[in-house]
Amino acid sequence: MEIDYSCIKVIGFDADDTLWVNETYFRETEEKFADLLEGYETKNKIDQELFKMEMKNLELYGYGIKGFMLSMIESAMEISNNQVSQATISEILNLGKKMIAHPVELLDGVKEVLQQLNGKYRLIVLTKGDLLDQERKLERSSLSNYFHHVEVLSDKKEENYLNLLDHLKIDVHEFLMIGNSLKSDILPIINIGAQAVHIPFHTTWQHEEVSVEEGEYTYLKINKLTDILKYL
Repeated sequence: MEIDYSCIKVIGFDADDTLWVNETYFRETEEKFADLLEGYETKNKIDQELFKMEMKNLELYGYGIKGFMLSMIESAMEISNNQVSQATISEILNLGKKMIAHPVELLDGVKEVLQQLNGKYRLIVLTKGDLLDQERKLERSSLSNYFHHVEVLSDKKEENYLNLLDHLKIDVHEFLMIGNSLKSDILPIINIGAQAVHIPFHTTWQHEEVSVEEGEYTYLKINKLTDILKYL
């Protein structure tokens, strides 16, 4: 695919599952959560009820581990008809705390790409999630020095991007977004007239899944982050 990036001056990076591993830990925690409640329901039913609770609470808690923890606790109470033990609630809280404390695992090639792009472009991070948690992960990642700006958004819709680009005085035609989520990182960016690069991650949260017809949108899809160096 021949896409012209000669006008690009600013590159935005998603964080979770683009710079570092994230969704994998949510899936692992969901498995442990289902194990804790196996006396009340089947694993499949527990997964379904937890997801429904996350969607119900999304507007209230937003994205991130803390909201996930609260949804797990509320789901446990609902699934068990309020019979879940205090010890199990404590264990659910511990699962969430372990996620927060988990070491940051950078994806392959991240530092190499940032080193090569640094100085040639203005690099920024645009991510969803809990502010404190995302700031903590960025600090642990040792990537902070590569970025001119870091923004933790409540959501990643067209309006969110337009407001931020306007605030940062970035022309949409000079902006390129790189991320793993078609729903959050790619389609809204294309819809506002900017450009996007999709790097699929092997695990995608159900809420982020979206189906796109081939040729419906124009964007570059690559297998790994280092592939972007062929185009920039």
